[in-house]
Amino acid sequence: MPNSRKNSSASAADAHARYSPRLTNEDLAPTRHQSWTWYNIFSFWMSDVHSMGGYVVAASFFTLGLASWQVLICLLAGICIVQLCANLVAKPSQMAGVPYAVICRQAFGVFGANIPAVIRGLIAFAWYGIQTWLAANALMLVLLKFFPTLASMTHASWLGLSLLGWCCFSVMWLLQAMVFWHGMNAIKRFIDVAGPAVYVVMVALAGWIVYKIGFDGISFTLSSKSLSAGEQGWQMITATALVVSYFSGPLLNFGDFARYGKNMGEIRRGNRWGLPFNFLLFSVVTVVIVSGTQSLFGKMITDPIETVSMVGNDVAVAIGLLTMIAATIGINIVANFVSPAFDFSNCSPQKISFRTGGMIAAVGSVLLTPWNLFQSPELIHYTLDVLGAFIGPLFGILLADFYLIKRSRVSVDDLFDATPQGRYWYRGGFNPKAIAALLPSVGIGLIISFVPALHEVASFSWFIGAALGGGCYRYLARNEREAGAVKPFAGGIAMQKE
Repeated sequence: MPNSRKNSSASAADAHARYSPRLTNEDLAPTRHQSWTWYNIFSFWMSDVHSMGGYVVAASFFTLGLASWQVLICLLAGICIVQLCANLVAKPSQMAGVPYAVICRQAFGVFGANIPAVIRGLIAFAWYGIQTWLAANALMLVLLKFFPTLASMTHASWLGLSLLGWCCFSVMWLLQAMVFWHGMNAIKRFIDVAGPAVYVVMVALAGWIVYKIGFDGISFTLSSKSLSAGEQGWQMITATALVVSYFSGPLLNFGDFARYGKNMGEIRRGNRWGLPFNFLLFSVVTVVIVSGTQSLFGKMITDPIETVSMVGNDVAVAIGLLTMIAATIGINIVANFVSPAFDFSNCSPQKISFRTGGMIAAVGSVLLTPWNLFQSPELIHYTLDVLGAFIGPLFGILLADFYLIKRSRVSVDDLFDATPQGRYWYRGGFNPKAIAALLPSVGIGLIISFVPALHEVASFSWFIGAALGGGCYRYLARNEREAGAVKPFAGGIAMQKE
């Protein structure tokens, strides 16, 4: 057995040595360490779910006029869709052991994959900044609790952020960079702790509210406005779609983490516990907290930072907010640091490393002044609509190519072949059919998002984009599917491990 392992490692090293330098580096090459278990995947989703951004999005559904029990149903329905999609998008990356940007070469071409990679990387700019800003707000509240004199630094502002806000934002920015800089093992250890930690705070906050007002004060019929039955049904469908849109970013590049999974069985188990089961508890706690604030404070509070800050004990407030900060750092790293790190590295593997790619996103996020993007429930939904318009088509094309055109097979060696003989060379390294499917799909999604008359369907931009992108590509590449049934792979075929 030792000799077998040595031979396997040697053959893998030889294969990597043959890969084109224009397409590979140590971070992009197929991983030799697929050791993540279901718990690591579970922790990944815990970090995504248990964040201030997730809480704000869930709580904002009350502004749609939905009752508490309706919000709960929407959250669960949406997360079940996310679970299904996560299982689908994980398979190609786990089979090949490569990140999202590399697996996109199968559909877009070895160089054309830079198109979806850059799009996903640019989207991470916005989300990284948004999550950092939310964490900075929590830190600012902690500082003001213990150092009230710092309030003088909150009066003047520059680019929409006060001096104290800039200081807190900078601290959060640096803390996340430090964790990221130590690599994937450090990130894995961090999210294994950050996700579960916020459970304690959320449950404690819900318990404190119930203690203050009693179970009778928790209303599951509470809503911010009165709607007819038909309007309620439509808003519930809208809210369900927005849940999927919120998770569409980490969902698209879930392969960046699924590549490390031992097998698909472990990944599916992690998705099952990390999404519907985990999200059920998160949803119940969120509904209890938001509906309880109406009875306790006389108004419905959808901002978790504001709710925590109203707890009487300063130490409890500090612990709660610091834990939320840790959880938000967790989602920011896994969703908005790791993804662009691989994505931008894919554009120029020999010049942009994993670390450099992540830092590009971190710097770019500041330039977008993200605090101006996420300051109201309406703007939250508008932001999600626009992001969904880009992410949906990419998701649809990726899955249509892998499952319908390539029939769940990946030629790993050809993903790193920059010669015309490579299977994924297409035309000059670009697949015109994938690009032809992408452009109109994104265009239609943006039109839906920006045209006021289409506002009612804007929340479904991710679904519309995924259907258009996948459907168009399936039609344009229909002949390749027929040829793919008989044309053999030149390189090794990645096989699924259950």
